[in-house]
Amino acid sequence: MLEIWLPLIGGLVLLIAGGELLVRGAVQVATGLGVSPLVIGLTLVGFGTSTPELVTSVQAALSDAPGIAYGNIVGSSIANILLIAGIAALLSPIIVASSALKRDGLVMLAVAVAFAAAAAVMPMGRAVGAVFILALVGYIFLAFRQERAATPDHGAVYDKSIALQEVDPALAPPAPPQASLLVSALIAVAGLVLVVFGGKFLVDGAVSLARGFGISETVIGLTIVAVGTSMPELVTSIVAGLKKQGDVAFGNIVGSNIYNILGIGGFTALIAPGVVPAEIVSFDNLVMIGVSLALVAFAWTGRRIARWEGAVLLAGYLVYVWAIWP
Repeated sequence: MLEIWLPLIGGLVLLIAGGELLVRGAVQVATGLGVSPLVIGLTLVGFGTSTPELVTSVQAALSDAPGIAYGNIVGSSIANILLIAGIAALLSPIIVASSALKRDGLVMLAVAVAFAAAAAVMPMGRAVGAVFILALVGYIFLAFRQERAATPDHGAVYDKSIALQEVDPALAPPAPPQASLLVSALIAVAGLVLVVFGGKFLVDGAVSLARGFGISETVIGLTIVAVGTSMPELVTSIVAGLKKQGDVAFGNIVGSNIYNILGIGGFTALIAPGVVPAEIVSFDNLVMIGVSLALVAFAWTGRRIARWEGAVLLAGYLVYVWAIWP
């Protein structure tokens, strides 16, 4: 038992600690090189909480475990909406005031549909991966232009960055560089090494768990791996909820899902092309679309996600896990 759970839990700890160091070092390097705080926030900090998912999915795909690779992407998106938004809304109703966030909610829904459609009709090849990455670059570019406007209407990418900086002020771009570029670069590299090893341990542990208990790798990817790699989003959204920053909590979840599907799905297809497992195509992708639609509907009606809606989302997650667990 220990040889299964030790790499699984150890991998998760290394992933989260490594992701934190990687983002912190990268932010300091970018600041030292004179990159604008806005660019740093929208790219480096925004990607920060998605690093564990990225490394885990790519390593799982390279290890010929597509169930864990794509289960992690789809499962994280479902967990972000049902589990994390549910908990955040229960703590404090999520007010969605920004019209940009409504737009980003629709973008999240559109990319979920695009991923499900692509997975249903073709293998996730390098061409699909390249299209997803280009779509993400275009989305970030539009977000950057919008944030540079005289009176910006903050969108999901911006709020995802702010959510991280609220939890760890060290991730906010400092005015003068606090450490030498070499030290900052070494911190980032150390973080990257931890993330890579953490991803490997997590995937190995997840595969062993699936085989040891006779559970499919896909179910492990959709549940344990997906929730584990979503821990940074859970922490940042809960902190935003407790601070009554509903827009930030909502933007963090929506931004994370857009990154998950376009960025992590895109890089996974680019680096290790493969087929999305049939059970994900026929069930979990449809659940992802359905819960994305529910979140957007909750946000549009009354411009808030009330506590009772949070309870509905959380109950939905329990039902989902019960439905897929063997």
